Amino acid sequence: MLSRFLSCFAPASSAPPAGCLRDVSLRPRRFGRADLLRAALAAMTLTLPAFAAAQAFPSKPVKLVVPYPAGGFPDTVARVLAKALTEKWNQQVIIDNRPGGNGAVAAQTIKSAGSDGYTLLVTDGSMFTINPALYSKLEYDHKKDFVPVSALGKAPLFVTIHPSVPANTLAEFIAYVKANPGKVNYGTSGIGSTHHLTGESFSAALGINMVHVPFKGMGQATPALVGGQVQMIFSALPAIAGFVKDNRVKLLAQNSNKRFSQAPNIPTIAETAIPGFDFAPTTIVMAPSGTPPTVLKQLSTDIATAIRTPAVAETLLNSGVEVIGSSSDELAKVLAEEAERFAKIIKTINIKAD
Repeated sequence: MLSRFLSCFAPASSAPPAGCLRDVSLRPRRFGRADLLRAALAAMTLTLPAFAAAQAFPSKPVKLVVPYPAGGFPDTVARVLAKALTEKWNQQVIIDNRPGGNGAVAAQTIKSAGSDGYTLLVTDGSMFTINPALYSKLEYDHKKDFVPVSALGKAPLFVTIHPSVPANTLAEFIAYVKANPGKVNYGTSGIGSTHHLTGESFSAALGINMVHVPFKGMGQATPALVGGQVQMIFSALPAIAGFVKDNRVKLLAQNSNKRFSQAPNIPTIAETAIPGFDFAPTTIVMAPSGTPPTVLKQLSTDIATAIRTPAVAETLLNSGVEVIGSSSDELAKVLAEEAERFAKIIKTINIKAD
């Protein structure tokens, strides 16, 4: 490029290369090599600040889009992450709650914002592992519209029962349900939710009959359990910790593949009843397809680092979340494995949401 630049200033008697000034009166007739070099260096120097600015990320506020209302599990994790990233980047990171359409509203919000890394999706993973098998048509392509960034953490759901149920262990509860088929109601956050799939898989694996009662979110299902309208729910720990303390509900087991560090005395379903059982939802970060690889790599690294910070990890543990903080490739592998597993389960128990 430099040699081409210098060639434009050949003696006036010679024809300039294509792309150079054609009007001889506008071209210098006598121009020393030192002057030419100084001019070239000056031009290069002028471009460096713009180049550096283009590479700096983030240079403006970043938006985290959550496909659920404020107060839910993914929203709680997103807000903790936003605070950590704001401090790390010295740029504001804001939350944009976009519920509706089984994630379609949030997906469209992100797709419309462009692929520069400044608008990201924070969700529980069901948009990519459950919805594709549950719905015949989605308003987004779960494979083409997004790329993985990082897995933030897993939140186990606990088998939580009303005190009227005569059981103090998971084995006793299973025996009670078998002896009373169709008489135990369990509440969930809706058809096709992680709570629902956990319940149906639990029932199918054990050959028991429980009645599914879908609610519009766990904000309705939890009071229904406490009030005795349903006898069991699968709940995140923070939502029912106060009721456990007051002996208004009982915890029997958890649906993760390992015990939650904040409740080490509560066994897993996998170790007590169904080997390999693991339905703990994972909160993830996704970026729009087309996000520059350098930006994607920085996002993955910065988010994983921020989420693993001791103070942040402790905050999330108190919110019922075991921190992960994965790479983009690690998350891609997890999503592929979970999508395959959920597709088989949904087909086996024959659930369709539309």
